Amino acid sequence: MNFLSKTSVVFVAALALAACDSDNNNADRNVPEVETFQVQVLHGSPDAPLVNVSLNNQQVLTNVDYKQGSGRFTLEAGTYPVAVDAILPGATPTVIGDDLTFDGGNIYTIAAVNTVDALEPVVIAQPDTPVTAGSARLFVLHATPGAAPSFSLPVNVYVDTYSEPNAPVGTSAPLTFDFKETLGPVEVAAGDYQIRVTLANGTLVYDSGRLPLADGNDLVVAAVPNVSGGPAALTLVALTGQGSAQFLDVNTPTGLRVGHLSPDTDAVDILVNGGAYLEGVEFPAVTPVVALPADTYEVAITDAGNPGAIAFGPAELTLEAGTSYSVLATGFNASLDVVILDQDDPRPIALFPKVRIYHASPTAEDVDIYLVAEDGAIAGATPALRNRPFGANSGYLALSAGTFDVVVTPTDTTTEAIRQTITIEDGGVYTAIAHDPVEGQFGLIVQEDVLVD
Repeated sequence: MNFLSKTSVVFVAALALAACDSDNNNADRNVPEVETFQVQVLHGSPDAPLVNVSLNNQQVLTNVDYKQGSGRFTLEAGTYPVAVDAILPGATPTVIGDDLTFDGGNIYTIAAVNTVDALEPVVIAQPDTPVTAGSARLFVLHATPGAAPSFSLPVNVYVDTYSEPNAPVGTSAPLTFDFKETLGPVEVAAGDYQIRVTLANGTLVYDSGRLPLADGNDLVVAAVPNVSGGPAALTLVALTGQGSAQFLDVNTPTGLRVGHLSPDTDAVDILVNGGAYLEGVEFPAVTPVVALPADTYEVAITDAGNPGAIAFGPAELTLEAGTSYSVLATGFNASLDVVILDQDDPRPIALFPKVRIYHASPTAEDVDIYLVAEDGAIAGATPALRNRPFGANSGYLALSAGTFDVVVTPTDTTTEAIRQTITIEDGGVYTAIAHDPVEGQFGLIVQEDVLVD
């Protein structure tokens, strides 16, 4: 994500120079100093696509993803048009567009919240004053909509001095608020804290674990829906003044998917921390995503019939909370490689499907990949991906929903190595992996990427 595009840098710099010139002229003319404000922006809609943000008809933020926020912009007080444009396949419609008035001496936060079918801006203001020495300041926005039983409103928030991981909830007085309401700003002594959120019936829906708050921290904290897996209903995102940081629930797991895609390697056992994780995995195979505690693991691949013959590893693999990983054994046995695909992104987008295609066939030459109507011809069609070498990863593509044939050919030919029909739906997230022949036929493994519990 590019928080400060070239456009925004020029725009803000021009305003700063204008302010400097104005100050010099004002001193000569005895004109009052121009009042300014600060503004920051947060993408808080869990099923909305990436967005661009414009302020005063200047695009200041580009490709903003969910849970990402900007630094603060300083501008003259006044009324400005603010627009949020969704990035869709082939279009960037404006989904939020308002003229907003900003008073001098305030910090404003503009948060795009709610699900995409009910997307709305929440604008909150706080006085732009220094944080008391030795303290941290918090201003909290409840940005998680929902209904029972998954998540009901309002919630109780407990901010306790951290003592131990499973300390009782409620040693501090609860703060109660509803969707789109705010708490604060409040100051607390710098130190280690633990934030817990419960429903009205006492059900715990978020636990920050140890959360250090440093001297001088000035944070706008939004409680947004959890799309990182695990049991928590929400995640905390803090706008720091320079950007954003997220604080996942302490019990958020990692996700792991493993694939055997080496065509001349016999069945394998996959060992994790010296013990069998998967046994007798035969080519071609890709497991579903499973949840694991976030940690560093020692991974090895060995011949299922000859446990002493290590084909790969042991190697350390660090799996972070809230992140899913696809770990694939690829290539021929003599040069077996283990590839970790770019970070999996199972967050669903309500407006379109996301599809990622990985070329895991070492026998195939560079290939073209077509998406055509079911049983449709590729003659005259334009490849969706062209001249993709072995090991190429398309990343997630935003496509139109429907039923398609995925057709793979050697580059610049119409010779079909793979043709497979897939149905993709709005809100679906898919990974498709092309592999070497089985019984003379190249193949495609398609899996839906899902959040782990």
